[in-house]
Amino acid sequence: MYYDRILVRYGEISTKGRNRSKFVGKLKNSIKKALIDFPKIMINAERDRMFILLNGENGNEVIDLLKGIFGIQSFSPVIKTAKDVEEMKNSALELLKEKYQEGKTFKVSAKRADKSFSLDTHEINYTLGSHLLKNIPGLIVNVKNPDINLQVEVRSEAVYISCETIKGKGGLPVGSSGKAMLMLSGGIDSPVAGYLSMKRGLDIEAVHFHSPPYTSERAKQKVIDLAEKLSCINGQIILHIVPFTEIQQFILQQVPENYTMTTTRRLMLKIADAIREKRNGLAIITGESIGQVASQTLESMYTINQVTNTPILRPLVTMDKTEIISISREIDTHDISIRPFEDCCTIFVPASPKTKPKREKVSYYESFVDFEPYMAKAISEVETLIIKPKSNKLSVHEDLF
Repeated sequence: MYYDRILVRYGEISTKGRNRSKFVGKLKNSIKKALIDFPKIMINAERDRMFILLNGENGNEVIDLLKGIFGIQSFSPVIKTAKDVEEMKNSALELLKEKYQEGKTFKVSAKRADKSFSLDTHEINYTLGSHLLKNIPGLIVNVKNPDINLQVEVRSEAVYISCETIKGKGGLPVGSSGKAMLMLSGGIDSPVAGYLSMKRGLDIEAVHFHSPPYTSERAKQKVIDLAEKLSCINGQIILHIVPFTEIQQFILQQVPENYTMTTTRRLMLKIADAIREKRNGLAIITGESIGQVASQTLESMYTINQVTNTPILRPLVTMDKTEIISISREIDTHDISIRPFEDCCTIFVPASPKTKPKREKVSYYESFVDFEPYMAKAISEVETLIIKPKSNKLSVHEDLF
């Protein structure tokens, strides 16, 4: 292997001032979780960058995992050398030989953070460039648009040499912005909402409403598979599956048909909020987009929101469907979401749902019914699973409630 470590650049974390150490710590934890199957790896987190020491682990596999971690702006496989010109020349030659193919051009781009180093940046560029040209036949210099940009950074503790910068996911490390509950259906939208929330540093737990026998075990497995995709970002996701059949049947009996969807959404929100409170979350995330379906008009959102003061986060609220589908393909949830197994929201849709429901009316209809015992029963029977990447094993955590 031509490199022995990976240099990680923080991006947005670098703007966090006095709180930077908190964000760096969260990123380090995210990387540790993602690289748990590489026991020899060591992570050295500094204020302005992070180094992952491979210690013989498979660098290509590590790179693939780093590409999916939020909080990383970019990263580079690097060779570390002493601040010795001969050692720098030999390492640069070793690295370029690994990357060079006939006809490719190159340049050397030096940065000298340590101003006490004997050569300035122009001298470093010339010294290393001359050595490479002498030892690699056919190599051509192109300073404006090279195929290979050999980057040399001289710092106080060492010199770091690289010729590749890989773009990261950006955003903030998962968990750096607090915890929220994701209302995860089996559709296209909610997994995308969860993904975008995690990109802004939220640690998410998912809540799914399951209504057997109207919804099948395949529908449930579909949601578990979606959660597994999201778990790849942070190592695991907790999924709360709420039995919702009795509540939905009760709603259908007690509430006028065109308002059943509104009441259903309100009760879902109340249950999700109760789980959030037990789990010390600070917000609820939904996959709603304005005007996409009857329950996602502004009037519906206003009426449904009445049941809680908890912040409702809607990352997709201004996106159109094609934008959402594009992201779902990117994060590999699309093909799972379109499996033909319906969730409880789709099987009980009334023929003419109210698109502009009134708070006063729905509150009036609900005033004749005591939903609290039904909700308490559903919450007490929640099935909680810990979902991990690439694993068919689901463990029930008995102490979550």
